[in-house]
Amino acid sequence: MWFFGFSTKTQRSFLIIGAIILVILITMILKRLAICLNQSQEAETKGDQIWKQGSSTISHCGSCCSWAAIRTYAIEELKLATRDFRIRIGVGATSYVYLAELGDGRFGAVKRVMEERGGSKKMFLDEVSVLLRISHPNLVGLMGFCLDKGEQLLLLEYVPNKSLFDRLHTRYGQSLGALSWLSRLSIAQDIARALDYLHSIADPPVIHRDVKSSNILLVDDAHAKLADFGLCKLGHDAQGAQTPTIIKGSLGYVDTNYLNTGIVSPKSDVYSFGVLLLELITGLKSLQGSMTLPEWTEERRRSENLEVWVGLLDPKIKGEANLEQLRVLVDVANSALLENSEARPDMSHILYRISSCMEPQLQLELPV
Repeated sequence: MWFFGFSTKTQRSFLIIGAIILVILITMILKRLAICLNQSQEAETKGDQIWKQGSSTISHCGSCCSWAAIRTYAIEELKLATRDFRIRIGVGATSYVYLAELGDGRFGAVKRVMEERGGSKKMFLDEVSVLLRISHPNLVGLMGFCLDKGEQLLLLEYVPNKSLFDRLHTRYGQSLGALSWLSRLSIAQDIARALDYLHSIADPPVIHRDVKSSNILLVDDAHAKLADFGLCKLGHDAQGAQTPTIIKGSLGYVDTNYLNTGIVSPKSDVYSFGVLLLELITGLKSLQGSMTLPEWTEERRRSENLEVWVGLLDPKIKGEANLEQLRVLVDVANSALLENSEARPDMSHILYRISSCMEPQLQLELPV
């Protein structure tokens, strides 16, 4: 009998045939192992690439970073820190957020991106990439991330006092008393600073695309940080994207020009900031029945009668607001909400106007 061209009648031929079969089997096994290892390490390799990119970014941040070194985590570490995702402190469009105790007296917030809620690996890696590039006191900072065993987790800076939405619109917030006029001004200033940084200083610039009160976390009643970069757009030219994109954002806050054209730009964030200003002024949610807050307030905020503007104020703070500051905020909101996005001011101009109206001499000039 012949096999692979060798006769099976001799012991030497059997040895040669056995060696050939062994080589073939080993080759098949090694090829299979290489394929499996490549598939299992693909996500980790991508994470390592992002980490190396982030390390370079961190070295340039220096003392401006408000958190410790960013690192990768194993899933077991974050499960332990969150007590197996026991205490949920937030819910996003594609994620849940859990309290994490880091063991050194610090706390963190673990954002768990869920594929069943519409999250994707690309969105997760895009968010990590952006967070590694930015650092500002009014942005929620990244402390670490995990892409392990099918999990997509961000370990973020913990901001203790819930969101601006909670503070203005929930029973919890109302139990703390009304948010003061000066606190509202200070929060507006902090978020203007954050957006000005993203648009004008970050390299490359960042369009947030989801500025809203539930994404503004309160350090205390007067200080805030902008959170959630899951929908942001990163580009070397954020002065205007000319290619239509899928509409992203939250109902009531989305730029009307972006809705009509699909073209997003930093001025889309400016529009959302205008809605936020109306929310702070009125104490109302971004949707009023079937109307958005800009639509619901349009006639009164476009009036030239200051008394009509006073009528927009949240009744809980009407007696403490400053008329000159109210005038500035309504005027800024009106310009931010213009249908023509190119006519809207930049965030740097908005920040200047809000900061200027908060000067001590103006705060005392025209009390209500």
